[in-house]
Amino acid sequence: MGRIITVPTGYVRYLLEQVEQQGFDVDLLMAQVGIEPADIEKGTEFSAVKFGQLYQRVMYISQDEYFGMLSGGSVPLGTFRMMCHCIIHCSTLAKAIRRAGDFHEICRGTRYKPVLLRTGRYARLSFALLDRFVDQSVGSVTQREPPEQVRTTLSMWHHFICWLLGTRLELKSVTFTAATPDDAELYRTLFQADVKFGQSENALVFPARFLEYPLVQNETSLRDFLHTAPYQLVVMLDDHQSLKSQVVALFGKDFSRELPSAEEIAQALNMSVSTLRRRLQDEATSFQRIKDECRKEAALIYMNSPQLTINEVARLMGFDEPSAFFRSFKKWTGLTPGDYRRSDAYQNQLAGR
Repeated sequence: MGRIITVPTGYVRYLLEQVEQQGFDVDLLMAQVGIEPADIEKGTEFSAVKFGQLYQRVMYISQDEYFGMLSGGSVPLGTFRMMCHCIIHCSTLAKAIRRAGDFHEICRGTRYKPVLLRTGRYARLSFALLDRFVDQSVGSVTQREPPEQVRTTLSMWHHFICWLLGTRLELKSVTFTAATPDDAELYRTLFQADVKFGQSENALVFPARFLEYPLVQNETSLRDFLHTAPYQLVVMLDDHQSLKSQVVALFGKDFSRELPSAEEIAQALNMSVSTLRRRLQDEATSFQRIKDECRKEAALIYMNSPQLTINEVARLMGFDEPSAFFRSFKKWTGLTPGDYRRSDAYQNQLAGR
């Protein structure tokens, strides 16, 4: 049986407190989602799936997609989806975060935007007032926001970045302007990093090398992600931490260029080539196997697009000669490109469309 993923019950209590403060019927809300009061009172952990369903319902009844997060207003439903579509094709994490900031400048309901600052070996992700509100305030406005809202915002953005990259964003530290709370240990468990309170800024601090990582998600995976949101923004899935997922992220999605070598990948991950190969072996895989799997997956995606000729697919895969692509495709799939497009699997895939 799989492990049941949970979140601290304190998350649920805080969310319901916010709901009650805004005048909504908490008992009715819990009944609609199928949560009994005893489910919250009896333990310290709560089902992450059920919490995600509760959060979805809260956002719907409040008509506020950023409920419980830094916003400064009610953010219309669909805002997060549109932001995701704006950034999903960015080539690197740095470009995605900066575009997300630009998006918040023009979207309705929020007063804050993500801000990225790179200083030497590290980068900081914090939140600042939108440009049009800067003259209306003095000092760091986020310092006056409830600590729980700041914690939720930083945590969800951390998980969102992890999803975009397909690997865990390793945090050096997380800083909060609030004084040390009674549940400080919960913060350290949540972020798996050095958490500092009483600081000048609320921010995530992480190695700057992650800024050059490519986004590994696409519109297909985004559709599934949005269907279950905010589940994956609430929990951190274990497979984000695999070395294989980090290598896949660094390969990216552009196979028309030469892929990074093992030496280049090892350097990007701050390890030796021998360490890279040994750790991949521990995960029952290898650098070459991952490379072949990624190229095979990309080739099949292109081959499943009937508007592309086989020669066009070969060019998109970086082959100067179609014959070289034919040999590689047969090595990956056991079929030549022509045989694949005549196969029942391909025809069924077309019929499914």
